[in-house]
Amino acid sequence: MAIVHWEVLVEEQSMEQALRILLPSVLNGRTFEVYAYHGKQVLLQRLQARLNGYRNWLPVDWMILIVVDRDDDDCRLLKQQVETIVATAGLGTRSVPLVGRVDVITRVAVEELEAWYFGDWAAVQAAYPKVRPKPSSRYRHPDEIKGGTWEAFEREMQRHGYFVGGLRKIDAARRITPHMKTDRNLSPSFQALFETLSEISRQ
Repeated sequence: MAIVHWEVLVEEQSMEQALRILLPSVLNGRTFEVYAYHGKQVLLQRLQARLNGYRNWLPVDWMILIVVDRDDDDCRLLKQQVETIVATAGLGTRSVPLVGRVDVITRVAVEELEAWYFGDWAAVQAAYPKVRPKPSSRYRHPDEIKGGTWEAFEREMQRHGYFVGGLRKIDAARRITPHMKTDRNLSPSFQALFETLSEISRQ
């Protein structure tokens, strides 16, 4: 069964803006809608009720995507927490399909959306030309940045005169993601998400 539409649940507006720009390049003409919550805890608290609602009407050719930031959580435990909520709602995932059916894809952004920016620094430089061609060497492995990825991104940008008053996450997403290329990002979590979406959308 080919998927014709995606319902995408994310924890904040900056991720919503990023995915609205990035998803058309991999969904092969499929439609989608992105819904942002006010933080991870709100998303996790409301996810059960949301999925219960989907269970009652979700068409067989629709798919749900849930994207959460790892932050300081254990990636495997966080993914397990989300998948447990999905299973309790009576929906299937790739790990635990329901009667052979997969309704939900769960992905963890390691550590935050800003890791994807470090993974495609050429896109950052295209949006903000005063930054140097490469970030500091300690940021070369974007999914392994310690101490807060958005804080590290803010510091790197402020060194070049941007976001002096603090990182404006939505503005950054709107400016950077149009320049991002899904095939060159060095973030493994980015690649895992978009490879999965591309694979499903080719079916």
